[in-house]
Amino acid sequence: MELTEIYEKGGAALRAMDIGFLLDGVETEFVKVNNRRILDGFTLSQRCIDGVEAATTCHVLGVDLSTPLIMSAMTMPIPAIADDGLMKVAEGLKAAGSLMWVGTPIPQNLKELAAIGVPLVANVKPFQDRKKMFEALDDIQAAGVQWIGVEIDAGQGTKIKDRQMAKDCFPLSLEELKAIRKAVSLPLIFKGVLSRVDAKKSIEAGADGIVVSNHGAHTLDYLPHPFQVMDEIMEEVTDNTVVVVDGGFRRGSDALKGLAFGASLVGLGRPILFGLAADENNGVEELVGQITGELKRMMCMVGAADPGGVGRDILIES
Repeated sequence: MELTEIYEKGGAALRAMDIGFLLDGVETEFVKVNNRRILDGFTLSQRCIDGVEAATTCHVLGVDLSTPLIMSAMTMPIPAIADDGLMKVAEGLKAAGSLMWVGTPIPQNLKELAAIGVPLVANVKPFQDRKKMFEALDDIQAAGVQWIGVEIDAGQGTKIKDRQMAKDCFPLSLEELKAIRKAVSLPLIFKGVLSRVDAKKSIEAGADGIVVSNHGAHTLDYLPHPFQVMDEIMEEVTDNTVVVVDGGFRRGSDALKGLAFGASLVGLGRPILFGLAADENNGVEELVGQITGELKRMMCMVGAADPGGVGRDILIES
């Protein structure tokens, strides 16, 4: 299937399921609409003379990938989409040379997912019961994942339209983030950074990386798209800080813009669900592969030989 067909078939299948509402956004859904508006607000400076042979391979925090496109953190919808859905997503992502990032609830088969051989990351939420949170961190480390994520932006849980979803959460303090850093020996990523202030505090707390994200439009209404705050955030990060971005990315052109803003990796959330719903593990592999193909083609035409070589100056703000 072509990419457009994957989106159409997968989207229709998801909307027909009981979990179809998970595609919606919080309250007024401003965040979803704004995501597309901001992504479309940048055009590209073409540099086609002296074109380069582009490659999408990258090495990030000890992990080798064939593409800078990875799965954004999520768990809940996947088992409802296909039998053994998490395993099929893992198989598809491994075949595409990508990375799998699960959220909460933490999959009970985390060790089995890791055994497939796909690079694996798992998240914890800032549970109000901090003992529960630290126990979850221990369980994740024991499962054989490559990195650990902390959802710093879920301090009031999540919400879809008027329905409160994840609950029993409370914002983490800087000192608590430092304590998490001491408890975690693996690379540690703080997810949900959307300001210079939180970027600075994340680095102070010892994060190896940050995810600039508005959480799939599932936390607060009227949050900005990452591109509206990326420049100020990039002023705070160090050369050793990995930056991941997600938020409405659908095509290779979107991913190229994310790399241009300084991200090392670009996360795909709903698209992974569309791929799974359209054709299970093959749909996931095809989706990531086709977006990567679009990205590689565009990198050649803007003079970027690798993901790290995509410069901010290729973006023209409309």
